[in-house]
Amino acid sequence: MPAHILPTTVVGSYPQPEWLVNRAMLSKVVPRTRLHDMWRLPPEHLEEAQDDATIVAIRDMERAGIDIVTDGEIRRESYSNRFATALDGIDGDNPAMIVARTGNTQTPVPRVVGPVRRKGPVELHDMQFLRENTERAAKITLPGPFTMSQQAKNEYYKDEEELAMALAEAVNAEALDLQKAGADVIQLDEPWVRNNPELAKRYAVKAINRALQGITVPTVVHLCFGYAAVVPGSNKPAGYSFLAELDDTTADQISIEAAQPKLDLGVLKDLSSKKIMLGVLDLADPAIESVDTVAERIRNGLKYVSPDRLVPAPDCGMKYMPRATAFGKLKAMCDAAAKVRREVG
Repeated sequence: MPAHILPTTVVGSYPQPEWLVNRAMLSKVVPRTRLHDMWRLPPEHLEEAQDDATIVAIRDMERAGIDIVTDGEIRRESYSNRFATALDGIDGDNPAMIVARTGNTQTPVPRVVGPVRRKGPVELHDMQFLRENTERAAKITLPGPFTMSQQAKNEYYKDEEELAMALAEAVNAEALDLQKAGADVIQLDEPWVRNNPELAKRYAVKAINRALQGITVPTVVHLCFGYAAVVPGSNKPAGYSFLAELDDTTADQISIEAAQPKLDLGVLKDLSSKKIMLGVLDLADPAIESVDTVAERIRNGLKYVSPDRLVPAPDCGMKYMPRATAFGKLKAMCDAAAKVRREVG
């Protein structure tokens, strides 16, 4: 892990190449079920192509100066569907329809039709491949149990809490394997806690803590207001409806979107026991921010969080962006972090 303060990272995803995926198809949806038609290569060539694209993503992050890299989530159609649909008890081939997170469209989701169990490793190869191809600190991401429970139609468990706890056990088994494979950081993506805060207040912390049980490497919980390409800024609230509660999780870090919604960073005082992975790149802005702009966002975070507790990052995953823009933004962020690092000594 980086020894210096203000280590930089990414939330998870990096742009997938046009030669690998149909980006026009991808731009229309954040799939909950499998979207096999998205991939441009036949199955017999797909894994090799995904390996190659993953190396490109890792090298871009390294060239930009990222301290804690990921595999770019290159093998995934979305941040959550690949893991969720790999579990026993999940029927992803005969989806149900639920109201999308944006509240104005219907989206197909997997149905829970039996006991949810992990059949075997899902992301283990991803982590092994990442570990083999970088000497930098390596982070792997998993969908959180609360979010997955909200992205499925429960037709088996007595209630959503029971479903979330079953999903938490599956996530935990996966996380333990990823830790053994060399993960330096493990992150749970839980954006739906703020989408349904009343339900989240009942059992989200309990489910997150079960998912992280026995994990000894640093852990992160990420929440955001949605991909900028899918959820316009005009639809995003000015603050989180479920945030302070995450101080009760066993996670070491909380990752929040702050740049695009111009979040009042005073909310960080509610997370006094955590490191903060602070979103300092506005992914709705097609322009590459200047180093000074990003540095000022980092300085604003330091008004509420000590330098040893702040981790600069993009607001969210970058998969919907043009690759050149994503790289430029990461480079600006890394240069800005270095600048502020020198200022605070």
